[in-house]
Amino acid sequence: WRDVQCPLGEIPFWFRLLNVSEVSVGSSNAAGECVNSVCVCCRYVVEHRWFEQWKEFVDGGDQNSSSFPGQIDNSDLFEDLDSYHLKERLVENEDFVLVPAEAWHKLLAWYGMVDSQPPLERKVVDLPSTLKVEVYPVEVFLCLHSNMENVITAQFSRTDNIREAMCQSFSVPSGSECRLWMKSSDTNCERLRNIHMSVLDTCLSSGMVRTHCDVTDMTSSAQIDAMTRNSVEDQDSYRGQPGVCGLTNLGNTCFMNSALQCLSNTPPLTEYFLQSSYLEELNFTNPLGMKGEIAEAYADVIKQMWSGRHYSVVPRVFKTKVGHFASQFLGYQQHDSQELLSFLLDGLHEDLNRVKNKEYIELRDADGRPDQEVAEEAWRNHRRRNDSVIVDTFHGLFKSTLVCPECHKVSVTFDPFCYLSIPLPVSKERVMEVFFVSLDPHAKPVQHRVVVPKAGKVSDLCLALSEMTAVPPTQMVVADVFNHRFYRIYSDDESLSCILDRDDIFVVLEEQDQVLLALYLRERSHYRDYGSGSSSYGTTLFGHPLLLNVRRSSCSQEELYNLFLQRSADANVDLEPAAEPSESTEEEKEENKQEEACSPSPPPNEQPAKRRACHKRRKSLFTIQAVNSNGTTERGTGEGGTQPYVAIDWDPDMKKRFYNENEAEKYVKHSSMEVPQQQATVQLQECIELFTTVETLEEENPWYCPVCKKHQLATKKLDLWSLPEVLIIHLKRFSYTKFTREKLDSIVEFPLRDLDFSGCLLRKSLSNGEPPSCYDLIAVSNHYGGLRDGHYTSYAMNKDNGQWYYFDDSKVTFATEDQIVTNAAYVLFYHRQDKMRKPTLANPSTGPAPSRSANDITSCKDDDAELGAASYVTMETD
Repeated sequence: WRDVQCPLGEIPFWFRLLNVSEVSVGSSNAAGECVNSVCVCCRYVVEHRWFEQWKEFVDGGDQNSSSFPGQIDNSDLFEDLDSYHLKERLVENEDFVLVPAEAWHKLLAWYGMVDSQPPLERKVVDLPSTLKVEVYPVEVFLCLHSNMENVITAQFSRTDNIREAMCQSFSVPSGSECRLWMKSSDTNCERLRNIHMSVLDTCLSSGMVRTHCDVTDMTSSAQIDAMTRNSVEDQDSYRGQPGVCGLTNLGNTCFMNSALQCLSNTPPLTEYFLQSSYLEELNFTNPLGMKGEIAEAYADVIKQMWSGRHYSVVPRVFKTKVGHFASQFLGYQQHDSQELLSFLLDGLHEDLNRVKNKEYIELRDADGRPDQEVAEEAWRNHRRRNDSVIVDTFHGLFKSTLVCPECHKVSVTFDPFCYLSIPLPVSKERVMEVFFVSLDPHAKPVQHRVVVPKAGKVSDLCLALSEMTAVPPTQMVVADVFNHRFYRIYSDDESLSCILDRDDIFVVLEEQDQVLLALYLRERSHYRDYGSGSSSYGTTLFGHPLLLNVRRSSCSQEELYNLFLQRSADANVDLEPAAEPSESTEEEKEENKQEEACSPSPPPNEQPAKRRACHKRRKSLFTIQAVNSNGTTERGTGEGGTQPYVAIDWDPDMKKRFYNENEAEKYVKHSSMEVPQQQATVQLQECIELFTTVETLEEENPWYCPVCKKHQLATKKLDLWSLPEVLIIHLKRFSYTKFTREKLDSIVEFPLRDLDFSGCLLRKSLSNGEPPSCYDLIAVSNHYGGLRDGHYTSYAMNKDNGQWYYFDDSKVTFATEDQIVTNAAYVLFYHRQDKMRKPTLANPSTGPAPSRSANDITSCKDDDAELGAASYVTMETD
């Protein structure tokens, strides 16, 4: 603690400081040091693993402990160490943490920062209903029209005024007259007429997906106006199938585009807006509504999409309105299409609610009354407060039954729903890939694929691997290798949930009566003489670290050197010179001959002796240093600590000539890796049955029993009572439990026609006048990717011609029915057959889809890096 100048008494205070909501500090220079007194609310981005190691160190370590974090190192957050551009889709509390500025300055003073890395200072932006740290500022290319070569890259806060920001970037005098233009590949040039718009309002995308701003070929405002007119004329002259229209990706807005395309192809809702029926039902006084703004913005998008005059529509105003009324959708992070659907349907309902003054209605329990009576009462009560086109089209009713486990009180209620969120069967097993390192020094690591319990422990992993290798699990040591070091060595009783699928896990064998030595590989920089008679050098980690069994009696420098040299050769590291210099002096040639004589050409049992003899008459390939678990801080060579760590520091020239990194990192695949993982397939009917299965409430959500007068973990059962005209089924692919977080990629087999719910409804017989329960599919929202990233698209059937189309942001192509059922299906839209009308137009069977990119389908993107229509901004000044 003395060495890092961190008084022990300050630590609890700094832990509390990390959780404060706001800290006002001065601005910083390149070293992250406060240089003035201008107050700015900000945070600093710190790499998560370094921060976790620091916390472990603070809890009970000292500078010589294995948890000493060393200098602050954000290397893993950058795409490269030249531009220091942040990687895309970094996740807070998984990849990085945000610390207040004052805490950052303390950490920087105590530990310093890896050379040349910039501090990652970020603003805290006060947006509606939330405080948002701008980890990814808006990064755009700007160009000044009067100087076509003056193109710059700039970063803006979302709250910056776009006009002021651009004028400041180009040093345009404040009194100058200027116009802003945003250009996209689909809409050509769009004039930003409102000079008071913020960056957020213009829907410029964040640094996660760059918005490219380019200069046009115009030399005058008249030419820009002409281009704009031509753009409008091109759109006006286009005549395509109404509804077959793309939506421009504004930057990670594929989730919104997918949801909008599904709703756009829901006939009763779209016809309601196309006929302008909404104008008579806008509710401007509903305190739960949005003053009609969401309904009007949605209507505008739908009318554009169904005009037949646009290849693609830019839903910029709609996106802005959604962000204003739902702060979770502010900015340009990735979101969930189902969550957007839920918000939008609720917002449209409240904006169009025909009930102007909602009366208070006291809900009653069933108290033994017949289900039919209670259900009718519940539906009447619902309609007395909620009456809109959304209720008419999407709302149904299910029965909820709760049973107290103690007094057996039965509570029955009938509740409305707008969509069904049905679970997928979750496997209790997990497939993991690990590298097994045997005791044979000649063998390469072997990659295995093992099946383990999801809620299992590290010991279960060792047991599964033991069955493949015939090695006792008690000999196995499981380690996580990250950034050329052992990030963590697991104990047998730790949960497997600590290990992520992306982690590189190595399983090494431990021998009795031997020391398990952690070995890091480092490359030295050239010696620098400071004129004090001593030398100093820097080091950089490289390659895979090793865990070696060493006899306690063989821990001298000489014996360790020979052991590591042997392990390097036996691990198939090519100690032959990689390439001879083109020209060498006589002295160098003689040295090369001696080094070549020490290369591993003799049999393995003769190599160590020969190397020892050669070692005395040539330069050492590396030196040995005792280090901590981070591989950076040197410490004494004693046996203190639970796990000894050492590093072998290679001379750069020796490493270049004798160490073959590509060869050293090779591994072989076990036969288990060749067995293809079977794609799980389930029937939609199975998921619906699982939805109606009895379950016990979780501890976080108990039920208050009116008889016991306390909260109980009651059993709960849901049953379908009545279904709407359009049934939305949300497949719960994202599974969150105490042990795991995952996306379920099972293929759900769902019918395109004749989905019959008659067997699922609690009412087995329908009275006169009640609709049937057979449905046909009309739209699907797809999600490709995993938990942290992904891309949304949609399939939808056009109501006018009955043709299926595939919507991928601004791209629209024909689709066939055999393409629709995939493991990406996420939200299903079904239309009841008695309400479906026959198409009014012939179904096109051949010819290109009415899109400028008819053959350009990317059906499995992992991100939104390539926008459907990139945005461009240019500014003209007079």
